[in-house]
Parts: sequence; C-alpha cells; structure tokens
Amino acid sequence: MSCKHTNSLKNLFYSPIAFYLPTNFKAMSKKDKKKKSRKMAAFNKKNLKSAILSVMYDDPVKPFNYRQLSSILGITDEESRKLVVVVLEELRESGYLEEMGRGRFRMRTRGGTITGVVDMQPTGYAYLHSDEAETPVYVSARNLLHAMAGDKVRVHLFARRKGHDLEGEVVEILERSKKYFVGTLEVTRNYAFLVPTGKVSFDIFIPAENLHGARNGQKAVAEITEWPANARNPVGVITEVLGDAGVHDTEMHAILAEFELPRRFPDKVEKAAEKIPDEIPQSEYNRRRDFRGVTTFTIDPADAKDFDDALSLKKLDNGHLEIGIHIADVTHYVKPGSVLDEEAYERGTSVYLVDRVVPMLPEHLSNGVCSLRPHEDKLCFSAVFEVTPEGKVLHQWFGKTVINSDRRFSYEEAQEIIETGSGELAEEILLLNGLAQKMREERFRAGSIAFDRVEVKFDIDDSGKPLSVWFKESKEANKLIEEFMLLANKKVAELFGKGADKKGPRVFVYRVHDRPDAEKLENFNNFIHKFGYGIQTVTPRGVAESMNHLLENVRGKKEQNVVEMLAIRAMAKAEYSVRNIGHYGLAFDYYTHFTSPIRRYPDMMVHRLLEKFLEGGRASHTGDYAEMCRHSSEMESRAASAERASVKYKQVEFMQDHVGEEFPGVISGVTDWGLYVELENKIEGMIPVSQLDDDFYIFDEKNYLIRGRHTGRIFQLGDPVKVKIWRTNLEKKQLDFLLANNGETRDNSRPRSKN
Repeated sequence: MSCKHTNSLKNLFYSPIAFYLPTNFKAMSKKDKKKKSRKMAAFNKKNLKSAILSVMYDDPVKPFNYRQLSSILGITDEESRKLVVVVLEELRESGYLEEMGRGRFRMRTRGGTITGVVDMQPTGYAYLHSDEAETPVYVSARNLLHAMAGDKVRVHLFARRKGHDLEGEVVEILERSKKYFVGTLEVTRNYAFLVPTGKVSFDIFIPAENLHGARNGQKAVAEITEWPANARNPVGVITEVLGDAGVHDTEMHAILAEFELPRRFPDKVEKAAEKIPDEIPQSEYNRRRDFRGVTTFTIDPADAKDFDDALSLKKLDNGHLEIGIHIADVTHYVKPGSVLDEEAYERGTSVYLVDRVVPMLPEHLSNGVCSLRPHEDKLCFSAVFEVTPEGKVLHQWFGKTVINSDRRFSYEEAQEIIETGSGELAEEILLLNGLAQKMREERFRAGSIAFDRVEVKFDIDDSGKPLSVWFKESKEANKLIEEFMLLANKKVAELFGKGADKKGPRVFVYRVHDRPDAEKLENFNNFIHKFGYGIQTVTPRGVAESMNHLLENVRGKKEQNVVEMLAIRAMAKAEYSVRNIGHYGLAFDYYTHFTSPIRRYPDMMVHRLLEKFLEGGRASHTGDYAEMCRHSSEMESRAASAERASVKYKQVEFMQDHVGEEFPGVISGVTDWGLYVELENKIEGMIPVSQLDDDFYIFDEKNYLIRGRHTGRIFQLGDPVKVKIWRTNLEKKQLDFLLANNGETRDNSRPRSKN
C-alpha cells in the first residue's frame, strides 16, 4: 500500500562527522587529562555519555558541572559544550546521575551493578548494552534470570579476566520490553506450547485450561503469567486467537501483534471521528488566510488516500515566487485530551505493511475530513515563503489557511511531466522542480548526505500471495516534494530554536540526529578500502563530500547494497527530543517534523506548539514533552520493525516456489553463526556455518569475514557467491541457503524443552 513521501528518508538521516573518542576511554589523572585533552576531538552523544560517566566513576561523590567536565575532556568548541549540557540532563533523567544543585551533578549510588538493555543472540546468550560500560557486557544463558530481548535489567559485573570481554549476570529485571507474545500453537491432550515468533529463545507452556478454545496450528497471543525459578519455560495464558497459521490476514495481524501495534480502532474512537463534520463553518474562513485562488496541487503515491501536504505557487510582481507548503490542519479537529488524541498518541504513527496501511487516525479523518483532496475546501497550517529564482528564501510566514487543491498528481504523473516538459500544470511543476534541484545542491554543499536506498515492493494477488518482486526508486518527482517538506520542517524548527526570549528557551519538539560513532566509521572506511574506495574522516564537510562521492561511485555496481547498508549502520538513528543537538545527516542546525500530522503524532505536537507561539503563548513543561518524544520514537521504531517483518515474510513466501534453484548473490552480512547473502532481487537469506563442511570456520568480526582454520578459505562481506535455496520457514521468516557447490546438508534443529 501507500508509503508517504518521506518514508525513504525517515530512517536514513545519519551524521556526517567522525570523532575520536576511544572505546576504551577511562578517566585519567589530572596530568594525563591535560596531555590527552589536546588530542581529543569532538564527541557524539553516545561516546560523550561514556566519557562523562568514566570521569565521574573515578570520583563518585564529587559533583561536577558542565564547565568542569568540558575542561577535563578537552572540549573547547561551543557546540560540544552544549552537548555536554544535554547529556548531563539525559543521564539525570535516566537515573545515572543526581543533581546536587543547579547544574551540578554526581553519580547516583548503585552498589556495584550497572543497568542496561538486553540484546539476545540466536544461540541463547546475550549482550547488555549500557551507558555505564565501555563495551557490551556478555551474559551467558544460565545467568540471564529469564531476561528477554529488550528488557531493562540490573547486572552484577564479574571480575574482568585479562584479554576477555566484560561479563556479568542479571540480578534484577527492572522493566519487561514485552507483555504479550505471538506464535503458533502446538496442542496435545493435556497442555500446549506457544512457539513464539521473533528473537525469543523459549516456548511458552500453556495448560489446557488456559487455551480458551484455541486449536492446534493456530496463531495466537499469549501472556506470561509465571516463570518458576528452575523452569526452562514460562507458563502463559492465551489472550487472543488470530486465526490459522499461513493465512495472509492472520500473518499480517500476527506481525502487528508481535510488535504490540493495534489492528483496529475502539468503537468509541470511530464514533468520535464520525461526529466530526465535513463542512467548514464561515467563522473558520474568516480567521484564515485564503489560498483558494492560488494554483495548488498534491503529489503522492498512486494508491495514497491520506493527502497531508500540498504545494501552491504564485509569481510575484518583483520576479520572485511565493511558495506555499500547506499541511492538513489535523489539530483543528483533534483536540488535546480527546479520545481521538489519546488514541493517536498511543499509536504514535501510521504503520505501512506490504499490503495495507494501519492509520494513526480513523479513516473518516485520515482519508476524508483532513485529507487534502482535490476540488474541496480544506483547512491547513501553512508555511509560505518568498523565494528568489535561485532558491534563496527572503521572507517567511506561518499560519492557518484554507486551500482548494486544483489537481491530485501521482508521483508517476508528475515524473512524466518533468521528463516530457508537458502536461497539466507543467509550468508550475517544472519551475518547482528547478528550485528543488538548486536547494538540494545547496544542501549537499552544506554537508547533507545523499542516502537513497531502493525499496522492495511486491505484486500481491487477492489471497495475499506474492506474484513478483520489484523495486521502488526515488525519482525527481519524489525529490521535489521531499525538498519543500525539508524546507518547511527546517524553518519551523529555526523559528523556535534560534535564540531565547526573556523567559528562556522555548519548549519544542526537534527531530535530532547524532554524530556517528568514530570506531564504526573507521571500520567502515577500512572495509570499503578493499573495494578501492575511501572516505575522509577528519572534517564534517570532508566526510559528507566523500560519502556522497562514494555513494555515487557504487551506484549500479555489485557491491552497492552492501556498501550502502554498512554506511547506514555506521551512522546513528534519528529520534525526537526536546533538546536540540542538530540533524547531522541533513546538515541542519535545527530540524523538526511539521509536514505529516495525519500519520505522525510528533507533527501534531509541533502544530500545537507553533500555534501557541504565534498567538503569543508558550509551553512550560519540558518534562511532559520529553516523555512524549521518547514514546513517539519508540512507536516509530516498532512500526519500522513491523514493516520490515512484513517484507521479510513476503520474501520468504515468494521464495517457497524456488526451493532447490540456484541464484547469484553477494555476502551482505557475516556472523559467527552464518553468512547472510542478498540475491539480485534484494531478497536475503543465510548460509548456516554448520553447512560449510569443508573446514572449521573462525569469525573475524573486525574484518567482516570468516576464515577456514585449515584451508585459509575466506568468505568476506561483499564477496559474490552462488547459492541454492535450501529451505524456507515462514513461521520464523527465515530463508536458508547452501553454497551451490557445498555438498550434502545436516539438519541441526533445536529440540524443545518442557517444564
């Protein structure tokens, strides 16, 4: 189904700057600190947290302020000193530090333990990721205390042995990441097991009385009710039956349930939406700027129905252009505290699976009242700019408007006009496209990185069966819309972020993007050297320019996807925050999300803050918005995971008809348990190491390869290989390959343990 304009960018904005905090950074003596500080460059937020905690561990009862910490760490530039303030506040909020007075912090006593998040590995052990540890902490399966992937836990660290990783054991589970589990039922006469999907290393024991009518082979949702200390399996109860496994709708519902995402709206929410009238009262026309006489249009995916942005264009007498970026005025209809608002907040975002959209707002609003459909009067919140023919913004205006779109274009229709130079509203589209290209070029010159990944799409029949795979690429029509949305988002953020009034900084919701991890970027650089490429890792501008040059050079080559994927992995993820640290992937000092309130709750937050500001008011409770930002970032992450899971499911289903066939591919991932291979159709599977029978292979993580102990044979990331489709597992969304010439196979299936 439809995927809005900015989806291609939403997870690809990453920092262009390399920094040099060692991963084994320790607090130093005063003499060493002085010497070391001259060598230290700027930090990203993740490494700065580790550095600050290392300093404070050395003197846990002493309070520090940001000036003292900046001096100790050799930080002299204003931008990084501001980042120290942000990190101190975040460490206080997360419980690592306590504030002893305004701006003075010290360690909170922890009694020899650290807290962090569990990252389960396929073979049963886990790593703990914590800001308090310089590296991930290894936790064996027997020391997990039944902790699961994503759980927040407290870990006791063991004495470190020379040459070994940090190791510990879970002593307390602070917060479970999941309450409900989705899987397939295996039912016997007296009991059943739910075999969960996803990264879950156990099955859930279901007593017969807890089945509640569920049958063998059905997909269901279970809640864990107890987990006895000495039992291998938790005990649970079935809370919902989704349907028979393998049925398309059941599987899509199961994916949503797996990530605890809603599938339908409560009746009270639907009823509240239906009560909102389509008609606009005259009072609203009277208080808004009228753009109904200005040429206006939308450009969206062909199957989209929720049009939340439109562009208008008017030539001015002075030769300049007036460009309006008109955004659906969702918050006019969805009031704070209403059932509609509460539901939208809980959802956080619309979810786009391979065959459907699960909207944030009921259809009456998302596709009807709020949607900027052509030839209908619609209420908008607009950003209007006076722009020179060269693309320079001279004046800006923000406010409530009413529009009437002249035309609804699909991306394909707009692209044809751009390529042929003719068609309805061709002059306007060509003019805006020319401006967008100039703005894009200027953005790249300023340090923005041109990540532009290809999206995998499926043609699906009425039963949900995937018939073919195709690729969606971003063309000029997509980039036209993208550039003007970026402009509006940037300018709204600047309005709040630049300077402070007498009452101090204004509370606002930013879309922030941290600098990349120096070690990851350096490892990436070492890897691409093997292909004859390289990036500059010294200055922000140099990194951006060399990264863009690299992405251009690999386009169309066999290593393109691997290089692009690793470049993305070397970067940070964007998120929402009340504390601005800039957006380094875009090279913007200020950035937010203003342009998609139909499908993103943070945009609604921004609309309300902007309206209050324009009326002379301000939000005063940063803490409330900080929690709303955290929740919105979490829901965005869940939605993205569900989207990827639905794509993976359809990829495995599509390849079921090709078992035994051979295909060329490229090694796209290397782990100690297998080689991931991406085929030419972008479908990825794994060659288990256990099926490489010619040698015993050793994993070299730093060089992205495995090496045969006796033969010295190497399989490395980016190597071309020919594989045979061995087996498919729809339940686990797993596709297994064999090397085309690797001989016989062994089946090492995991036996299930029971209570």
